[in-house]
Amino acid sequence: MPRSPGHRDATRSVVFAPLDDGTARAELVARRLSDAIVGGLLRDGERLPSEAELARSLGVALVTARDALESLRDNGMVRTVRGRDGGSFVTYDREAAARTLDARLQGHSRIELRDLSVHLSAIAGTAAELAAERASDDDLESLVGIHEEADLTTEGGARRAVLRFQLEVAAISQSPRLVREEVRLQSEAGPLVWLCLREEEYRERTAVARAKTIAAIREVSPTDARAAILDLIEDATEWLIDEKLRLDAGAARPPGGLR
Repeated sequence: MPRSPGHRDATRSVVFAPLDDGTARAELVARRLSDAIVGGLLRDGERLPSEAELARSLGVALVTARDALESLRDNGMVRTVRGRDGGSFVTYDREAAARTLDARLQGHSRIELRDLSVHLSAIAGTAAELAAERASDDDLESLVGIHEEADLTTEGGARRAVLRFQLEVAAISQSPRLVREEVRLQSEAGPLVWLCLREEEYRERTAVARAKTIAAIREVSPTDARAAILDLIEDATEWLIDEKLRLDAGAARPPGGLR
């Protein structure tokens, strides 16, 4: 079967995958792109597709794509340059991005975060099981390449490595439905789920999980492949809930730290 739609460029395949609703409003398009920017999937200075290309890839009307880009410009996340070498480019403010994701995290309940984890685990875990049963030598080589090329020095680099690896595992499962669902989940939930990658310890944990997953696939052990992926998602979820509690406690504290 064809490789995953993200095989050549996993990051862009996730960011610019079609939205579920072809009549999606500009706010949803802007949310997809802003999540990708604050999550480090779209880098500072990166050129975005044209309005027409963006509308076509996301499956929305041209006016919707145009309004979404206008919203991002108003929020300082995109700048547009006119002329032959112009276009719309990402402008990334690390502190603003962190505040955006923190606010999004505070908007979720612990029940919602755990439910999101269950959904992600179901898709990623099943993909890992099938990959262990169906992987070829070339597939293993692709996974090893992603693992060895991973940049763990930054949050964005670690996040891109997680995304590429998860999508490649889904592709190896040979299930187009699993691939599509993995793409959808990573585009909608990835920036939030992998907030733990702010910390070096968790970036290192992703590398350990990838190594375990590769070993399990090489040994044709579906149970171990699933366990490696699920342990990683569980770690990320527990960090996320702890971080939410910390943020909520800070927001509830009176000015000046008085109780």
